[in-house]
Amino acid sequence: MRKMIHISNVTLLIASVGLVLFASILIVLVEKETFPTFIDGFWWVMTTVTTVGYGDYFPVTLGGRSVALFLYIFGIGIIGVAIGKVVDGLAIFRRKKEEGDIVYNDSNHYIIIGWSQKAKFAIKEMLDTAEKIEIVIIDDLDKAPILAENIHYIRGQASESETLMKANISKAKAVLIFADDTINNDQLADGKTLLIASAIESFAPDVHTIVEVMEEEHIKSFEFMKVDEFIISNETISSLFVRSAFRNGISNVYGQLLRRKYGDDLYFVPLLPEWKIYRDAFDALLKQGATLIADRDNLGVNRMLDHDIPAEAELYVICDRATIAKIIR
Repeated sequence: MRKMIHISNVTLLIASVGLVLFASILIVLVEKETFPTFIDGFWWVMTTVTTVGYGDYFPVTLGGRSVALFLYIFGIGIIGVAIGKVVDGLAIFRRKKEEGDIVYNDSNHYIIIGWSQKAKFAIKEMLDTAEKIEIVIIDDLDKAPILAENIHYIRGQASESETLMKANISKAKAVLIFADDTINNDQLADGKTLLIASAIESFAPDVHTIVEVMEEEHIKSFEFMKVDEFIISNETISSLFVRSAFRNGISNVYGQLLRRKYGDDLYFVPLLPEWKIYRDAFDALLKQGATLIADRDNLGVNRMLDHDIPAEAELYVICDRATIAKIIR
């Protein structure tokens, strides 16, 4: 029995299946009256080796009872070891997932680098936007900060290619790099972020990368590394404070645009073939309760309504969830 614990899973699986099939055939041959078909024999063998024992079938002859004794001694032992290995395997998988010792093999996932309260809020916002997306967190914590069916954790340094390969970064949809909150110096924090961004751009240059930048003057360095988008952390918060001070309630407007928790929000709208100029799109969307406000980062759409819509246009509207769902349909 001690040796059985150390045999390979494949050998154990073959032995278990072989034992069950052999015993099922043997009991039918030995005691045909009690077990007239193979299914009956198989049912009895399975209830015996799993110690369920319904009692609907049981051998009455010496030969049948000999088969039963054989199963009691060897069958239950082999199946018990097999079940134990399955349970142990699940426990090991759970532990590896908690410790971040996994390899993510799927694609079109989102990668979050650097765990913080901001990253936690970002995950919540992402799941509010699309519940079924897959998220991979990369950090150097001892245990996963959060785990769910579609949230995975990989432990390691995000600037190392081995860690990025484990996260399957080349097939990711987007990467969000948050500044390290444990570093009090903004220059050092941006330096660490830049190191991670450069590793990503050299390893997976086609992946959309968004970084949190602490100081605006550091953006040039990130642009040189061909990072796609930047979020200026300190400036954004300060700007919101100032605007709120000059105009009461303006922070609620920004809050609606930044979060999908309540009120209207900013949504992307795919182009329709019948929209030739911006006015076509503006009027059609307005009739459905949505306001066209931008083409990519161009907020002057309302001053260019008679201009042609380019093929690469990306239109954004402000509306509620019900309206955008109707528009998409």
